[in-house]
Formats: sequence, structure tokens, C-alpha cells
Amino acid sequence: QVQLVESGGGLVQAGGSLRLSCGSSRSIFRLNVMGWYRQAPGKQRELVATKTSAGSTNYADSVVGRFTISRDNAKNTVYLQMNSLKPEDTAVYYCYAVHALSTYWGQGTQVTVSS
Repeated sequence: QVQLVESGGGLVQAGGSLRLSCGSSRSIFRLNVMGWYRQAPGKQRELVATKTSAGSTNYADSVVGRFTISRDNAKNTVYLQMNSLKPEDTAVYYCYAVHALSTYWGQGTQVTVSS
């Protein structure tokens, strides 16, 4: 089992920045993939960014150049640095992890970007 707890969401003006954090109950060194999804009201959950244990990253086209995902193995934490935020980035952001063919999710953190 892996428990994930997100933090760092909030309200920010367009053009601002936020950093989301996701702490894991298990050493993230052994987690194959960690990343972030988001879900806006009335929309499906969509991939934002992922980072594998080997260091490979993948980003949604809409966030390339603005968001950066990173992992701190010593702190068992994955981060999502979000810069140049836009109102369309407003959503609940969910941390997820893949371990031993199972997928685990955090409870989500709200990000609201005002225009």
C-alpha cells in the first residue's frame, strides 16, 4: 500500500506560481512512476505530468514550458512547480503513483487561478 498526501494548492492570480507537494508513505525510490493529474469541473481527469524512477518526464502539451515535475527521494516527495498560471489551470490536482502494477491516488488539492 502507498498513501499519498498532497499540499500546496490555493488561490492565485493569473501569471502567478504555486508549488504542489505530494508526500508518500513508501520510499518513492521504489515507485515506478509518480505524477499529477487534474480534473476541472465538468471535465475528465487529465494527465499533467509524470516522472519515472529512471528520470524520464512527460508533460501535457498545455503545461509544457510552464510546469516542472521533480522528485526528492530523500524526502519521499514529488513536486509540481507551476509557473505562469492561467485560469484554465483551475482544477483539483491529484498526485498518483504506480507500484507493483497498482496505482495509488492522493485526495486532491484545489488550485484556483483568477483572471
